[in-house]
Amino acid sequence: MNLVPVANHLLAALPRKDYQRLLTGLEPVTLTFGEVLYEPGKPIRHAYFPTNSLVSLLTLVEGHMALEIGLVGREGMLGIPVALGINDSPARALVQGTGTALRMTSVHLRREYKKYGPLHRELNRYIHNRIVQVSQTAACNRFHPIEARLARWLLMTRDRMRTDHFHLTHELLGNMLGVLRVAVTNAANALRRRKLISYGRANITILDGNGLEAAACPCYEVVKDVPATRWT
Repeated sequence: MNLVPVANHLLAALPRKDYQRLLTGLEPVTLTFGEVLYEPGKPIRHAYFPTNSLVSLLTLVEGHMALEIGLVGREGMLGIPVALGINDSPARALVQGTGTALRMTSVHLRREYKKYGPLHRELNRYIHNRIVQVSQTAACNRFHPIEARLARWLLMTRDRMRTDHFHLTHELLGNMLGVLRVAVTNAANALRRRKLISYGRANITILDGNGLEAAACPCYEVVKDVPATRWT
């Protein structure tokens, strides 16, 4: 693999020499919309560092819809339990946005994390960021109206995919937000009437990013921070 600017922020935060050393253990892969990377209670065989793909982490409760507890894009990685010595996934990892990622075996990630070098430090920082995101998402799902939550989710998706256009069905958004499809339709219609978004045939486009930020709940300000890139 040739050394190129790193689209994944977590890897890009590593010193150049450390990233170069990791290259032999990183495999470029394509993640496809609807693909399931992890299932609850099943072994995690690879860690993923998305570059322009998007993955939702879902918690499953018998008799209820899946509920999103995290959203992972170019700012981070999937496979945190492995670094912490846990082999099984606590959640379902579902690809929401087709794109690329760099993949590393669980054995390799665990070995690198135990070296207590730059990757260890960056992963610890990212783990803290994920705890903040999960905590804020739980509070958001409990206390904030669906329209504001939908605005937040679309903005988070935009930030990670670096595009204003997404392929998303209302049924899928309902699963992400833990509400019925009709509730998502009503919220999306409200945002469309305000000319903040347009949608049709499972495609959603952000028309007014600033307006959508104003419509989002305050949780967006808490979770939107993306680790800075130190080198490109």
